[in-house]
Amino acid sequence: MTRATARHRRTASALMALVLAGGSTAGALSGAPAAHADATRDKEYWLAESGITKAWEVSKGANVKVAVIDSGIDGKHPDLKGVLAGGVDVSGAGAADGQKSIGAKPEHGTLVATMLAGRGHQPAAASASPSPTPGTGVGPDGIVGVAPEAQILSVSTWLGSANPGGKSDQDQIPAAVRWAVDNGARVINISLGSTAPEWPQSWDAAFLYAEQKDVVIVAAAGNRVGGNIQVGAPATIPGVLTVAGLDRKGVASIDSSSQGISIGVAAPAENLVGGMPGGGYAEWAGTSGATPVVAGVAALIRSKWPDMPASQVINRIVSTAKDAGLPGKDPLYGFGVLNAEAALKADVPESAVNPLGSISDWIRVHRRGNPVSSGPAAQPSPSSAAPTLPEATVPAAQAPSPADSAVPAMVVLGFGGLFVCIIAAAAIQLRRAVRSPADRPAGPETSALDSVDSGTPAS
Repeated sequence: MTRATARHRRTASALMALVLAGGSTAGALSGAPAAHADATRDKEYWLAESGITKAWEVSKGANVKVAVIDSGIDGKHPDLKGVLAGGVDVSGAGAADGQKSIGAKPEHGTLVATMLAGRGHQPAAASASPSPTPGTGVGPDGIVGVAPEAQILSVSTWLGSANPGGKSDQDQIPAAVRWAVDNGARVINISLGSTAPEWPQSWDAAFLYAEQKDVVIVAAAGNRVGGNIQVGAPATIPGVLTVAGLDRKGVASIDSSSQGISIGVAAPAENLVGGMPGGGYAEWAGTSGATPVVAGVAALIRSKWPDMPASQVINRIVSTAKDAGLPGKDPLYGFGVLNAEAALKADVPESAVNPLGSISDWIRVHRRGNPVSSGPAAQPSPSSAAPTLPEATVPAAQAPSPADSAVPAMVVLGFGGLFVCIIAAAAIQLRRAVRSPADRPAGPETSALDSVDSGTPAS
């Protein structure tokens, strides 16, 4: 979500406090004049600094659908003309095509969509003489997204406040993921987050379904200023490419990022700019904005190599990232800082597995006794939901063996004999003690006691 310059009151969802990751997670938002859209293009520093303009020499995302699960997208924004290829509302409170801006931060989805696949627009004044912009159908003014030739599926959700449509977060998120997969999304952008790392079991099947259907899911790590001290779900789900945020200097952002072992890569999250519903623009911050940058790169890769598995798409992004922070993978940068050019051009060895894990494997380990099915539409995968341990059984009681019975009896008899001997010895000593004085041996006086100084405390 975003945080307006005039501070908006933050609200929490009734169930999981699931929020838009650029807002309650600390994204700053300020209005920018719509009349100077060409100046807006100049603010997209990440296009060059993250290697995206160089990556366009290889791919611009053609023939790839990216689902944006968010607050709805204004498809009438001039920079999104021809971009939206479909949509749906899963909240019960939006428009059927997902193009009504809803929720606590209704502008959020349009900001994300323009950064991901905006195509800019032609200047309004006929006398303007814009410089040519690379890319078919990309105008010189306004926002150009990371994958300007990709198409977007808008999946509107109501998050961050009480949903008038009545559907909870636990209902909306899995429904959104399933719809996106079923409608051809090859990449799913989820700029949403929560303050808790755990997710409802109701989400398992949907994310398993996406994994089995070979879909790349990219999610925001969340922002500290919004309460995300650590990464929250769904960015903690194994197999999801989680995006951390960088400040303008390329260092892990203090406010507009979070930390956690599930982080895969870091991308710009401060001094961002995107389109607003109604045709305007705004500067903002947060991992909500870093996420579409990475999701856009995933779309570029899937366009260049349509048959490449999702696990390898993610592997190309994380293995070509520029190492930052502690050597190797760390909880602030993940595998490093996004390098889009290398992700599209480098010679990257094939990876048999997703370097960020597998929800299928996680379910087998952590949902023992609670098998999860991805649904009838999913590809058969019997092993993905079966528990790893056999069904527990109660051992049958067995009669004790003769040897087992003899041991306790021997112990009892032994102690009994010992007790008799002790009593006999005591009786003999007593008889000796009552003999006549003449029979007693001479000895010192025993009735006198040495005095003790009662005034000295014992040490």
